[in-house]
Amino acid sequence: MGGVDKGLQLFQGQALALHALRRLQMGGGVGRILFNANRNLSDYASWGVSVWPDTLSNYAGPLAGFLTGLQRCETPYLVTAPCDTPLLPLDLVTRLADALQAHQADIAMAAAPETDAQGQTQLRSQPVFCLLRANLLDSLVQFTAGGGRKIDAWTALHTTVLVPFDLPGDDPHAFFNTNTLAELQTLHSLQAQANGSI
Repeated sequence: MGGVDKGLQLFQGQALALHALRRLQMGGGVGRILFNANRNLSDYASWGVSVWPDTLSNYAGPLAGFLTGLQRCETPYLVTAPCDTPLLPLDLVTRLADALQAHQADIAMAAAPETDAQGQTQLRSQPVFCLLRANLLDSLVQFTAGGGRKIDAWTALHTTVLVPFDLPGDDPHAFFNTNTLAELQTLHSLQAQANGSI
């Protein structure tokens, strides 16, 4: 996003990360929420959450956030969600937890429909939306210490269940992430269309 802090960019008048926080709180199934951020920590802390920077010395991508979360987790499970997906499903945690229990898995990962350039729609994993058993910390420490940085490569080491979010009534834009300012503008337009204001 041109060097700006993604989580603090505005969507419908509120920071992207604040949308994610509120939706996790509204959906239930979560206790303590913490933010993993490496700058503007006081801005995030002003929302009443604990804020922790990466514990890895070099930027390791989303797995660094997983590691920080697992190191600070005080419950048997940790759910992860990115700051740039302001429409994440309200029932995210419930559905991940149900699947984790039903399949006796170590990790439950969301999957959402995505349409490719040829117009074909298929389910695609959303690896930053996970419910993890907290006892996976040692595994992740070893993986990252060995130079591992890919979420899929680490989750493949464990029993992982994909949880589809393609039911009737599921928001097709729930997992739309805004990695660029252009994508943020696209999401504004999509929401305006959905609300009938265009």
